Amino acid sequence: MLLEGRKALVTGSSRGIGRATALAFAREGADVVVHYRRQQERAEAVAREVRSLGRQALVVQAELESPEEVGRLFDEVGETWGGLDIFMANAAASAFKPVMELKPHHLERTYRLLVDNFILSVQRAVPLMEGRDGRIITISGHGVHYTLPRYGNIASAKAAVESLTRYLAAELGSRGITVNAIAPGVIGTESEQFYMGDKLEAFDRACMEATPLGRVGTPEEVADVAVFLASKLARFVTGQVIVADGGLTLTSGPFQQIFGASL
Repeated sequence: MLLEGRKALVTGSSRGIGRATALAFAREGADVVVHYRRQQERAEAVAREVRSLGRQALVVQAELESPEEVGRLFDEVGETWGGLDIFMANAAASAFKPVMELKPHHLERTYRLLVDNFILSVQRAVPLMEGRDGRIITISGHGVHYTLPRYGNIASAKAAVESLTRYLAAELGSRGITVNAIAPGVIGTESEQFYMGDKLEAFDRACMEATPLGRVGTPEEVADVAVFLASKLARFVTGQVIVADGGLTLTSGPFQQIFGASL
């Protein structure tokens, strides 16, 4: 039980990587805040699974683009549990468009969620972690260091989060808090389906050919990396970006093959 007795908050945990991580944390002994924006039924289902594992689950709805809602989320955690050990900033949203087609509201929404209110979330999480050997985990991605079609908006925001991960690791080390990022490769989630659309099947085949391990990743495999970073096994790891991509970044990848030469 790597996380026995720990309290964890995973944003965007009603589905995908967030859901898998919430359940992985619970299997390792953590009580979990299941956060959602709109999908209450899915969040409640995740909470039932957490409780079936013998752990506590707190379901909280919050619009993370709103500073007031961010504050309410952490207020509820503090009032219910009195502290927090693990904060995983997983929630994200974006418009998948070429940079030349992005409108101000596309940029504003993505940066407000991934950057502005991530900083506010950390500012609220850290006081709850004082003296608790805290862990903060962020989600970067393949598109931060490699150019993907129609991905510039969210990739640039995640690049900022990756940089903030390093700065926060430097600032919070003296408080005993580690800060690390996970950079997933191609993972079989609803987000991948939305991004790829009718090219999904061809994309997955091309990824399998380009990936040394020969397959697309699963949310559970990313969640296992999160468990490691949240545990005492990673107590001397901070400010790092852990790539979980099956070796895809060892190759040139299939992206231009699927979309054509133009980004």
